[in-house]
This record gives sequence, structure tokens and C-alpha cells, in this order.
Amino acid sequence: MNRWKRYLRYAGMLLAASVIVLALGFVERSADRTPLNDLRVKVSGADGVRFIDEAAIRREVLEQGIAVMGTTLGEVDETRIEERLRSIPCVARAEAYHTMDGVLHVSVVQRTPIVRVINADGSGFYIDEEGWTMPTELAHPARVLVVTGALDEPGARNGVVDILGSDSLRARCLSDEIHRIATFLRSEPFWEALIDQLVVRSDGLFELVPKVGGQRILIGDGNDLQQRFAKLRLFYAKGMPMTDWRRYERIDLRFADQVVCTQRTTP
Repeated sequence: MNRWKRYLRYAGMLLAASVIVLALGFVERSADRTPLNDLRVKVSGADGVRFIDEAAIRREVLEQGIAVMGTTLGEVDETRIEERLRSIPCVARAEAYHTMDGVLHVSVVQRTPIVRVINADGSGFYIDEEGWTMPTELAHPARVLVVTGALDEPGARNGVVDILGSDSLRARCLSDEIHRIATFLRSEPFWEALIDQLVVRSDGLFELVPKVGGQRILIGDGNDLQQRFAKLRLFYAKGMPMTDWRRYERIDLRFADQVVCTQRTTP
């Protein structure tokens, strides 16, 4: 008897599941026949980042003919919309979906640039927090760390490139180290406020240019940043208060357990 009860219970569960699947299929088919009557766009990103707005996204979706008001939702190619929006250099992620009331929802996340690279020939590009390059020809320039000097980085010619995911690019350029240094500076509010320029010397070593003091801070390469900047912070806290900040021309952090300072030769 108990066995028959189990069979009946399983049969009831199977029937209920079938009804739910059929109902969902009916709802989906009904939604596919609903006319598209509205487009709602959401653009998000870090504070102060505004490379693209809702109006520009609407133009990309509607004026390019990817979606047409009045057509049924079943005719809207949401995958194509996402691919189209992700092809925009300043867009990191895009999602498109519709709801049963005939509304197409589009959500876009902007890239967050953390450093601007300016090559010796004047060409340049941004690198975002995830390691992707971005063109500088944007409506609203970003206020980020600037890198200048002996540079010929290919990111300015290759468009949107994942510098962290490209072994060949990392092997022949400095963008990987630049991204590492910019990420570190951005993670520490004190350093982010103090440093606004990074210079690449002809020997490939990195120098920081602080906003105050007038000296160059030689960090070498992009390795051991935590230890090197810990020494610099200690020097600022213990050594600098005892003398004039303008006394030193260069602060060298490359050596273990010491900070080497070079005095100015001219007043």
C-alpha cells in the first residue's frame, strides 16, 4: 500500500512539473508576441567616470536598427545588442533582456581608467582597472595618473587590448608594470593624493613625480612595491620633518632596507 502511495506522489509531482513547464512555455510565447514599447537604459561606473550616457546607448540600440519600437520582443536580438555595446571601447560589460510588459532593459558598465600612458611620439591610451586599454579620444577625459617618458607602448595602436591576458604584449612592453604601479598607488589614498605622474627613464626604470617637494622618487621596476613604499612612508614620517623637503633632488628606493637620497647641487 505504501508503495502505491509513493507512486501516486511521484506521479503527482511529475504532473505538477509538466503543468509548470507548459505554463512557462505559454507565457514565454505570449511575451515573444508582445510589441516592444519602451527601452530603459542604465549606465553605471565609478564615481566621476562618465564616458557614455543613456542617450548614447539609446542611439546605439534604436538608431542602428538593432531594436525597433513596435516590433515583437521575439524579433529583438538581445545577444546582438550586448555584442554591439561591448564593442564600444569604454564599455566593460553589457546586458540586455526584456520583460513581459514589452520593455527592453539594457544595462551597461563603463570601464574605469586608472592610468593614462603618453608615448614619446605623443600618442597615448588609458589602461583600466582590469588591464584593458582604452582610447583617449573620449568626450570626458579622466583625471588619473599620467605616465610619460621613453615610451613606445603598442596599446595606442591596437585599440582595446587585454594587456594582462596577452603574454606576447607583456613580454615586449611596459604596460603590465605600469598597470601594477597604478593599481598600487590607487589602493593607498595617501600615495594616490601625492603622486600624479610616473616617468619612464631611457634605461627603463620608473620614477615618480610627487605634487610637493620637487624631487624624483626612483622605484626601479614594478616589483616589491609594498616594501619600497613602506620605506618611503617611514622616511617621510621620520626623516623629512628634520630637513627641508626641497633639499633632495632624488630619493632612491631600489636598495634593501635603505633609502638613498641625492642632494640638490643648485639652490
